[in-house]
Amino acid sequence: MKSSTQKSENPAQEFLGQQQARVRKPVSLAIALGSFSGLLIIAETWCLANVVNAAMIEQQALAELMPWLWAMLLILLVRVATVYLSEQVAFSAAATVKQLIRQRLVNKLQQLGPLALGDTHSGGLSALLLDGVESLENYFARYLPAMSIAVWVPLAILLFVFPLDWKSALVFLFTAPLIPFFMILIGKGAQRLNQQQWQVLTRMGGHFLDVIQGLTTLKLFNASRREIRLIEKISEDYRLATMRVLRLAFLSSLALEFFATVSIAIVAVLVGFRLYFGEMDFLTGFYILLLAPEFYLPLRNMGTHYHARMDALAAAESLHQWFTRPLPTRPQPAEPEQPPTLPASAAPAIEFDRVSLSYGDRQALQGLSFDIQAGEQIALVGPSGAGKSSVIHLLLGFVQADAGHIRIDGQPLQHWQLDEWRRQIAWIPQRPRLFHGSVRENICLGLPACSDEQVHQALLHSGSLGFVERLPHGLDTLVGESGQGLSGGQVQRLAIARAWMRDARLLLLDEPTAHLDSHTQQAVNDALQRLKQGKTVLTVAHRLSTIEDADRILVMSGGQVVEQGRPVELREQDGLYRQLLSSQLPSSEFGGELR
Repeated sequence: MKSSTQKSENPAQEFLGQQQARVRKPVSLAIALGSFSGLLIIAETWCLANVVNAAMIEQQALAELMPWLWAMLLILLVRVATVYLSEQVAFSAAATVKQLIRQRLVNKLQQLGPLALGDTHSGGLSALLLDGVESLENYFARYLPAMSIAVWVPLAILLFVFPLDWKSALVFLFTAPLIPFFMILIGKGAQRLNQQQWQVLTRMGGHFLDVIQGLTTLKLFNASRREIRLIEKISEDYRLATMRVLRLAFLSSLALEFFATVSIAIVAVLVGFRLYFGEMDFLTGFYILLLAPEFYLPLRNMGTHYHARMDALAAAESLHQWFTRPLPTRPQPAEPEQPPTLPASAAPAIEFDRVSLSYGDRQALQGLSFDIQAGEQIALVGPSGAGKSSVIHLLLGFVQADAGHIRIDGQPLQHWQLDEWRRQIAWIPQRPRLFHGSVRENICLGLPACSDEQVHQALLHSGSLGFVERLPHGLDTLVGESGQGLSGGQVQRLAIARAWMRDARLLLLDEPTAHLDSHTQQAVNDALQRLKQGKTVLTVAHRLSTIEDADRILVMSGGQVVEQGRPVELREQDGLYRQLLSSQLPSSEFGGELR
């Protein structure tokens, strides 16, 4: 019971312990190499003490000193190699941990899905994924080895000093604990401040990214100066938080240096008096004086790297919260012996059977039932909040229904392997997302391999071939994030080319001709008509004038289908579809949208 309580009280420390277990062998090797380097220091110091004693006290010639000098050189070379190997192994372990954590975090974000991340600041998440994970490097590469070396090296020095001079060894023994004691005492306060600093940094990163993305809107509404003042305030908060951490860090360093210096001075005074009164020979006294700084050096190094532990704990707390965030799970039917597969040439039939879905306290779908025949072109319409997007999210596998069943060719959707099912889907939203990279990379997104001929055909059928050939480097032309450097129509047609490359059997559209002029809209519509051939198509429509060619229209309201039929049939009925259509008539020539 006590163990579980401690774990719950220190989730960040528990998280770091789990990561440490993954790289236990390389970290242990780095500690062993560091400890061996400490033993070499003891040997090198003994050689140096003998050289000075032989040269100054015994007045020996250079030839007699050469064995000691060659031994010092050999030990020095071995030490350099040992320290280098220790550094490389430690940083290799840290790099492995960072790679594993980033991979796990990306996988976790993918499992959570875009809906679960809707209330998350992209800037804060980016800061965690980059700066947060990066702050773990010094913890594994510096702090962990330093913490163990701070135990073994001083202990080895004590074992050498006790037989030579037990009084100096007692000074070492009683003063050494003062350094970690004050380090921990001061470090507890610094840890709390460091966590506050990390929270301010995350907030600043998220806010700054929001401002950059909305800079055009801020300029148009003359609100940029207000945001500048707010960024100044957040930056000042971050500066003050950083200075509070640094103040304690410098205080900690001062305490460490003070106690180490005073301890060395005490040893030097004791040795000096005994040398003066002839109670100790020069070789022993000089050897102990040379070892005194080396005795406290590992402890001082541990104190120096203690701030790496604080940074790691602050980041680990946020990482732990993400990794323990529950996944959206729903009751699922028993898995079949063999997961269903869709023939390469078959368009799927889809059935929603009394499907209900809620987001927290908000009910999105309530007993929704409809079916789509294989190869049928269906349009979903309805006022905002009717549940149209929820239908798309369910088919894309972003969420699972609270109740009811979704069947694909008669098989429950849960029986499909999610990756296999998504390979059957092509999704074209209002504003497709292009990523930073070449035109070719954006078209072949998610495909293991694609030939030039396939890309050429996709560009040809999507109506993109002409403008792509006019780009400076053709398919190898780099486009910015979100299609920077291309027009809206060009981005939309590249999205159609990307959908064409997938050769999917189910096509999901979310008003892909929205925000386009009439000429570009016609070009995109022509490309979509070619893409729809032989596929089951589900279109979320906002402008009713764009779905006149649909086989059937499903009118949704309150999470249910309240009307369905062909466009001409629904226009003649005195229902919701007719009300929506009439509300758009005054602005239809301008592409009015549903409200």
